Amino acid sequence: MSSLRYGVRCLRDIRSAATRQARSPACIRTSSNSKSCRAFTTTASRQDSWEQFERAIGQSSAAAELQLPYARPMPVSPSYFSRHAQFNDSFVLVQDLARKYGRLPTVPPGQAELVAWKTKEQYRLAAGEAVKARDYAACITLVKRLHQIHPDLMPQEVQEGIRPFKRDINIYLNKAKPIPIDKFGRSHGVGRRKSSVARAWLVEGTGEVLINGKTLSDAFGRVHDRESAVWGLKLMDRMDKYNVWALVEGGGTTGQAEALAMAVAKALAVHEPALKTPLREAGCLTRDPRKVERKKPGHVKARKMPAWVKR
Repeated sequence: MSSLRYGVRCLRDIRSAATRQARSPACIRTSSNSKSCRAFTTTASRQDSWEQFERAIGQSSAAAELQLPYARPMPVSPSYFSRHAQFNDSFVLVQDLARKYGRLPTVPPGQAELVAWKTKEQYRLAAGEAVKARDYAACITLVKRLHQIHPDLMPQEVQEGIRPFKRDINIYLNKAKPIPIDKFGRSHGVGRRKSSVARAWLVEGTGEVLINGKTLSDAFGRVHDRESAVWGLKLMDRMDKYNVWALVEGGGTTGQAEALAMAVAKALAVHEPALKTPLREAGCLTRDPRKVERKKPGHVKARKMPAWVKR
């Protein structure tokens, strides 16, 4: 297009020069280096030729493109220029679906399919947008309301609308791996605490406890650690019913004792599944995530600072 404008400008300059030379007809001859050049003749019909040339340019394809109306590109999403385009589109879609299908029969919350919904942080990470907590809470409330629609009457567009708010993996579909009892009547449990790992085997017996080939009193010198190691058996009043054989490694005595308590509780739950709920409520089946906090540069320990001295 720029080359076309440049050509028209050059032809206008040639036309003005030709008008000045109209009284003395001439032509451009060969130059001093004896090479042929293109000749421009000046005749009386230059005005007609120029009009024909302009008419031809007006009918050309390039001019047709120039005469097209200005087309402004429009984004697909109406929220394209907003800060949260993806979330706004999903929120508007969910609101429209709630207004359209809000009167369909629903099932009680306890009978609806269990679904793991994305948290605010998970949705922010997936969408790459800093969604506000208030807006996401309002949106997820509508999503859960749409999810309670009866499965036989659930429209396909509702399923597509609430899909972006579901996690990729539904944790409610996970099934715990059963721990079997071997042919010798032993159940196996593994427990961890800090950097300690304990493996315990439980078998019906008279209450003997062996830890790394040592008795309970020899393995742990502190009374608190001895009680912690078999806390699950003592809590359920099963001290004289099972024998315990355990291997512990890593960490100190306190970490080993608490890791062993978790391993013994898991093995006990295999023998008697009815005790799983009280053991969990007592905290014997829950992994303690606390660890020693690392030392920081410029600190004496993790938090302790050196004493301030004025001079």
